[in-house]
Amino acid sequence: MTQKQRFEHIIRWFEANMPVAESELVFVNPFQCLVAVMLSAQCTDKRVNMVTPTLFAAYPTPESMAHATSDEVFELIKSVSYPRSKAEHLVQMAQRLVEVYEGQVPDNIDDLQTLQGVGRKTANVVCAVIWNQPTMAVDTHIFRVSERLGLTTNSKNPLQTEKQLVQYIPAAIIPKAHHWLLLHGRYVCVARKPKCAQCGLSEYCRFFTKK
Repeated sequence: MTQKQRFEHIIRWFEANMPVAESELVFVNPFQCLVAVMLSAQCTDKRVNMVTPTLFAAYPTPESMAHATSDEVFELIKSVSYPRSKAEHLVQMAQRLVEVYEGQVPDNIDDLQTLQGVGRKTANVVCAVIWNQPTMAVDTHIFRVSERLGLTTNSKNPLQTEKQLVQYIPAAIIPKAHHWLLLHGRYVCVARKPKCAQCGLSEYCRFFTKK
């Protein structure tokens, strides 16, 4: 099986078995999406969704968050991972949105990464989820699943994984493919004990065939 064929088989399986694949974070606008994604770093979406309703009620706009103190934000997000640094980044991010971007979330990776606390992965997620751009965000799930399935080979870091994936995934479905791989890694191809018996991709999976 060529690499192109492997991608084609796996994409067809996901299209048939996971026609709807989207973020499990809860938000209603680009600003809320950016905040939620920033909070989700090394934290579960479930936990983020528990704190964002109160956070968004207190700070519904970049302008309102820009006038908050990091201590005030910290009190509302202290149950997520690394709440102190995230609180500082959220306030600084909101301030820059107001000062530089007139309160509007940028629609490109480069500008997004000028915001405090926003790295390439977060920028890729926002561009894909909000703007439906062909950006592939790579988290620990996608990094693991891609290597196990054989979609990547000897990838050393998220950027290498990203480049190998976008080489074969059609641009139009990259935003959905991000969620296919992420959700598959979250619920089936888990880190410690992957649920191979429940996986419909085993015949294409390099990890399974080597077991």
